[in-house]
Amino acid sequence: MQKFLTRYRYSIILLKQLVKTDFKIRYQGSALGYIWTLLRPLLLFVILYIVFGVFLKAKGNIPHYPVYLLLGIVLWNYFAEVTSGSVAAIVGKGDLLRKINFPKYVIILAGSFSAFINLLINFVVIAIFMIIGHVGLTWQALIMLPLIAELYVFSLALAFFLSALYVRFRDVSYIWEVIMQAAFYATPILYPLSLIPHRYAKFLILNPMAQIIQDARHVLVTTKTETIYQVYGGDRLIWLIPLGISLLVVILASSYFRSRSRYFAEEI
Repeated sequence: MQKFLTRYRYSIILLKQLVKTDFKIRYQGSALGYIWTLLRPLLLFVILYIVFGVFLKAKGNIPHYPVYLLLGIVLWNYFAEVTSGSVAAIVGKGDLLRKINFPKYVIILAGSFSAFINLLINFVVIAIFMIIGHVGLTWQALIMLPLIAELYVFSLALAFFLSALYVRFRDVSYIWEVIMQAAFYATPILYPLSLIPHRYAKFLILNPMAQIIQDARHVLVTTKTETIYQVYGGDRLIWLIPLGISLLVVILASSYFRSRSRYFAEEI
């Protein structure tokens, strides 16, 4: 550990400063400030719950649907914040990159850490909703830890890839915006997976985000949530597919970012 801290001492110091700076300027000038960290997902939750839960009856027979929906929104918002926020992260630090030589990955890590802090704060709100809704916890809630780790790694890998790609191709921001809009509705966030025809559900659940969200709901909210295990008839090995997709993204993203990072200062 001592060798690790010595080797990455400069990167750790810079990371702390970037995270602090991001939090200071994030809501600078707004009247409510950091309260927006809680208000944004809550306001989105209220709108989506009224539209899809009340009017469109998309909640089906899912118990504790408000918590079920809020958990999905919070996890998705974290994924969206890390990936969409990273697209222009390297370019946005162009002046700093041209003046100082430092590890470029720190910029992306700082964004992911800021988003992770927001995620932890939002989990406090989820806990309050669970108490109000009388949602009981079991030992399975501990499975949230590897699920959060999977979410963090998958989001961070995409962030590295998108940020490096944007340096060369500025169209990436528009393309990713469209992809995220489509992916939001293709992922079972607003509706239970049981409402989707089985042949389509088997395809949608292979998406790592769908797998993470459904597994999280299953262990934290209600066991009536359909997971990849139930969709594929109890085949436990099927979990290897979304995990394999995540691993492939990690390998490709880290390789691409490493190969392009040396040219960032010149190309920005």
